[in-house]
Amino acid sequence: MKYNLLGNTGLKVSELCLGTMTFGGKGWAKAIGSLGQEQVDEIMKRSIDAGINFIDTANVYSEGLSEELTGQSFRNLGIDRHDLVLATKVRGKMGEGPNQVGLTRKHIMDQAEASLKRLNTDYIDLYQIHSYDPLTPLEETLRALDDLVRSGKVRYIGASNLAAWQLMKALSYSTYNHVEKFVSLQAYYTIAGRDLERELVPLLQDQKVGLMVWSPLAGGFLSGKYTRENQGEEGSRRTGFDFPPVDKEKAYDIIDVLQPMAEAKGVTVAQIALAWLLHQPVVTSVIIGAKRMDQLEDNLKAIDVQLTPEDLQKLDDVSKSAPEYPGWMLEFTQGDRQV
Repeated sequence: MKYNLLGNTGLKVSELCLGTMTFGGKGWAKAIGSLGQEQVDEIMKRSIDAGINFIDTANVYSEGLSEELTGQSFRNLGIDRHDLVLATKVRGKMGEGPNQVGLTRKHIMDQAEASLKRLNTDYIDLYQIHSYDPLTPLEETLRALDDLVRSGKVRYIGASNLAAWQLMKALSYSTYNHVEKFVSLQAYYTIAGRDLERELVPLLQDQKVGLMVWSPLAGGFLSGKYTRENQGEEGSRRTGFDFPPVDKEKAYDIIDVLQPMAEAKGVTVAQIALAWLLHQPVVTSVIIGAKRMDQLEDNLKAIDVQLTPEDLQKLDDVSKSAPEYPGWMLEFTQGDRQV
């Protein structure tokens, strides 16, 4: 297991991060997974034994139950809390009241305390906004997060699911007002969905912001179970919860390249898809989640898959996004300013 610096910090996180959306199974999360405490403990132990030190959860996963199971697992396994980098999120709806959602100071402060209690910990290493809140002024959100850091209840702050302009606006506000900056972005990125590369990847690299990848297998579409001939068995993730959106025809073209490459290397399609992400310089950590131990074991092996320059070129050719303005114009005009 390799450890990478999280953005422009000295904090080292494992290149694979354990996601906990499969823990619990309450509410909408039932379609993702419904692991109980015993299964959670098994998944957690195997992940940590493999070198993972980065755990990602959220208050909305199974209506808070995922956080509870995660925190209990640390105690059950006798894990030293200080050996782990624990991340959770805030923004989603956590009750029926009008103020139990969003990124207001009230909701952030209330939910930080609630997450600390559910996780049974004194601090959160990485506290992330789960998306944008169009109703709350950005400065209110950032100053509330800054206060949490100053209080010692949060170590670092991060963002998730933001547009490039939203993230850059936040970073600029933090810089010029001397409040905590987002050190990472958690975002959807996969060989079957490379939209992130248009605006966000250049921003992350320029601003030295870390990238945590969610749904690296495109909601299970790149698990190896899906082909043009086999479009999903009953009860599979995609048949019950067809998310995130995928251009399926293009994805099948990508799978047509992944399959023979995986066979030649004696690995799985999923391992090649994960390895491709691990070979992208912008990626800090790839979030993996599992409903079964065999899925976890398969994903863990991705760190050992080596892709040659020829492999990467084949994968890039079949998966790259179509040129889009202003990207193609910027590429055209920058030729006279190369070093």
